[in-house]
Amino acid sequence: MTASVQNITVLGATGSIGQSTLDVIRRHPDKYRVFALTAARSVDAMVRDINEFQPRFAVMVDSDAAQQVKAQIGANTEVLAGDDALASVAAHPQVDQVMAAIVGAAGLLPSLAAAEAGKRVLLANKESLVMAGPLFMQAIARGGAQLLPIDSEHNAIFQSMPADYRGRFADHGIEKILLTASGGPFRGKQASELHQVTPEQAVAHPNWSMGAKISVDSATLMNKGLELIEACFLFHCQPQQVQVVVHPQSVIHSMVQYCDGSVMAQLGQPDMRTPIAYGMAWPERIDAGVRHLDLFEIARFDFMPPDEVAFPCLRLAKEAFAAGGTMPAVLNAANEVAVDAFLRQELSFTAIPALIEGVMQRHAVQQISLLETVLDADRWARDCARSLLSEDSL
Repeated sequence: MTASVQNITVLGATGSIGQSTLDVIRRHPDKYRVFALTAARSVDAMVRDINEFQPRFAVMVDSDAAQQVKAQIGANTEVLAGDDALASVAAHPQVDQVMAAIVGAAGLLPSLAAAEAGKRVLLANKESLVMAGPLFMQAIARGGAQLLPIDSEHNAIFQSMPADYRGRFADHGIEKILLTASGGPFRGKQASELHQVTPEQAVAHPNWSMGAKISVDSATLMNKGLELIEACFLFHCQPQQVQVVVHPQSVIHSMVQYCDGSVMAQLGQPDMRTPIAYGMAWPERIDAGVRHLDLFEIARFDFMPPDEVAFPCLRLAKEAFAAGGTMPAVLNAANEVAVDAFLRQELSFTAIPALIEGVMQRHAVQQISLLETVLDADRWARDCARSLLSEDSL
């Protein structure tokens, strides 16, 4: 990293990843400056962060929320509204790094804008790759951007890969990726025990502090399915080269197995500030404010295979990647509708994969050459999922 201060746009600043990013920035005011903060409609949190970090721009997706923010801050920060403004602050010429931490499909367009503009893209929005992996990777190459994975698992894989890895396992003696999963709050439960699961139980992750949507995804193992698809695009591999390993302690964040019998792993506290700091400072390392591991306190590591019978979302993700084209975008969109319905207590926990599979079965896959094809598939899948919900047949 150069000696100059790096300007950072934080997409999704009021979420858990955004707040962890701001904490790392707070620790290194000589290295990083907040250029822009964005959020959907969290007015109070945005006003608080604007007052502390004094960004040049603040973007609220909701226009009413933008007006409320504008009324409560000084003149140093310009407040914008809407999706176009998100893309603008991601691609701004003065921005060096973009933390892409908007949850779900809403993060795709600004993440693509950052890629096209040649930024260092700190990718915490896995949906960008799940929905439009080929287009996103083409945008990274076309824009000359740097792509640093921030999901703890993919960041661990990145750290465990050779520094000169260029996309072919065989060229580096790599046999497979070992993608770890905590197993979520219902690890070890049978399918028959999951029918009465409540949203409160599903969002109570045993190890990580995360938002409601990603916590439910962790509970269903859909988060691991999305991460498997993301890993295939990031590291240019196929699902059969990625083995999901349930590791309840969430200390080993992922591993890479080599042909000589070696397994390289990255270990650390379950704290997102570690991969965030690694991505921001790469190839250097900086203090992230994270407590070091005490191996005697941990005492043991456990590993087990995932249960794809009780948690079929992992299987559905593999099938979506195998189908290719628009199917991963359909998987993601149907999942977002299903999780939202579950959180509103309109759908049972075990009906989440049933709804997703119902949408997938009705989809005619199209190959992706244009972004509009992806967005059309996303809209179709949401409409289909809502239609199935209204039929109340799940």
